[in-house]
Amino acid sequence: MSQAIEIAPSLLSADFARLGEEVRAVADAGADYLHFDVMDNHYVPNLTVGPLVCAAIRPHCRLPIDVHLMIRPVDRIIPEFAAAGADVISFHPEASDHVHRTIDLIHQHGCKAGLALNPATPLTVLDHVLEELDLVLVMSVNPGFAGQRFIASALEKLRAIRRRIDAGGRAIRLEVDGGVNPGNAAAIGAAGADLLVAGSAVFGKPDYAAVIRELRQTAEGGRIARSAA
Repeated sequence: MSQAIEIAPSLLSADFARLGEEVRAVADAGADYLHFDVMDNHYVPNLTVGPLVCAAIRPHCRLPIDVHLMIRPVDRIIPEFAAAGADVISFHPEASDHVHRTIDLIHQHGCKAGLALNPATPLTVLDHVLEELDLVLVMSVNPGFAGQRFIASALEKLRAIRRRIDAGGRAIRLEVDGGVNPGNAAAIGAAGADLLVAGSAVFGKPDYAAVIRELRQTAEGGRIARSAA
């Protein structure tokens, strides 16, 4: 069964000149997590932030920090993000030589572990590790840049993973990232996601609380409609 719908604003779309203020603002607006996108200009064609920025915002952030590593390789930097205050660390299977070992490494450093699936990543990567995970992150855009359009085929991937999670009976979060907005949140909720990452849909808007509330309520409405069908 899906858990409560939660919202994770993505720091990638925040005003980097005032990160501390932005982090406090989304927390006050009712966000549940802070999503922290890490890109290396190698695995993805962009360069963002590292452990030092995570450590710098940790004192300003009472929310769990959800770190998404879009880097290759991943193992060396996991301990640094754990020390910097990450609560959840997700990585891409293509960026690890030994996926199970990387999951164990995240857990050894006291964080929850997530596996991130690109639009073209097959679900077979979950076959032997799903029960070790705390979170599955479905990318609904190709990773690398904020503000992209939602890829509709992600909905079927969400539905398929939701069936797997429910069959296993463990409380594994199903997260979606990329192009999420109030216009598609109902379909995302109906597909089974329970943690929605939203960047440009939240940051830069005049009322963060109103957008976060709308995303949560709309996704919950989609879930209810699915259950009633």
